[in-house]
Amino acid sequence: MDRTVLDPDGTLRWAIAGAGSISRSVVPDLQLIPGNHVEVVFSRDGAKAARFAHEFDLARWTEDYTSLVRDPLVDVLYLATPFATHAAMAREALMAGKHVIIEKPMAMNTDEVEELFTLAENRGLFLMEAMWMKFNPAFQHLFELLNSGVVGKPSSLRAGFGFPLIPDGGSRWDPARSGGTLLDQGIYPVTLAHTIFGEPTNIHARGRLRADGLDYAEHFTLGFEDGRFAQGASSMTEFVDPSASISGTLGWITIPGMFWTSTTLLIHAGSWAKMFTPEPVEHDREGNGYVPMLRAAGEAIRSGASQHPIHPASDTIAVFRTLDAVSKQVKESAATAQCDGRTTHV
Repeated sequence: MDRTVLDPDGTLRWAIAGAGSISRSVVPDLQLIPGNHVEVVFSRDGAKAARFAHEFDLARWTEDYTSLVRDPLVDVLYLATPFATHAAMAREALMAGKHVIIEKPMAMNTDEVEELFTLAENRGLFLMEAMWMKFNPAFQHLFELLNSGVVGKPSSLRAGFGFPLIPDGGSRWDPARSGGTLLDQGIYPVTLAHTIFGEPTNIHARGRLRADGLDYAEHFTLGFEDGRFAQGASSMTEFVDPSASISGTLGWITIPGMFWTSTTLLIHAGSWAKMFTPEPVEHDREGNGYVPMLRAAGEAIRSGASQHPIHPASDTIAVFRTLDAVSKQVKESAATAQCDGRTTHV
């Protein structure tokens, strides 16, 4: 199908695929940004879609995904379904001529991610993984501080994301729909490390798997040139300190938990007093925190760009290469533990 022509007044018309918790944050944030209109919501459960449309004052809802992506009144799709569905649904939307923003993780592996970006580029469409963390003011300030040398040369990083989740049978506990902690939670520490240090030159990872292959805990060390390193962890069955810190030759910066949503930075540098009793640097939160990313994506789409420089295809693909490597090592370590009789199940 031909690419959708934008509304003459420049308004971007959005469709939302998925009526879960992510969409409940994204839709009100889109409604805060001038020049954006949420046109329709999709869910396989029509009753759920209807309730969502009523709650957020949307004119339409549908349970027919094919009609959604072929709708001439839709310019952009925000895809927030279980992430095992992302690649196929994004592919269909791109083939129908829609710009697409995909809730993280964008897909299940590097091959799927590369395929989607190639398709978008060939069709002249915008495609981005919704890594909202990188667009928020606190993180933009963090990168400015690191570039300014306030902590000297950054040399190490620590970040975690772990909470004991109720095994309620939802998609997080179902490998066929999404499943696992690495792609859902571990992606944030990995992305943070990539953003600051680039792609690692060596990776060491260990973790625990359920009998059906679901990963529910892992920890990893990413090694970089000149001895720099990042340590990360994620879990669905226990707490992992959800803060992050980046250390250098002159001090360190802490991002209080939850680091991927934080509006606060603690700069431990400049003097001994500031190192151990830093004053918080606060930033405003717009809406639920998605506004900066959604605004930036909209501006890129209007400009005719197929990617956004803050989180381009190359960044997403590199992160997935690391995630694939971590996953492979976790599976190998779990298999070895099982052979030794040391496997733990949840």
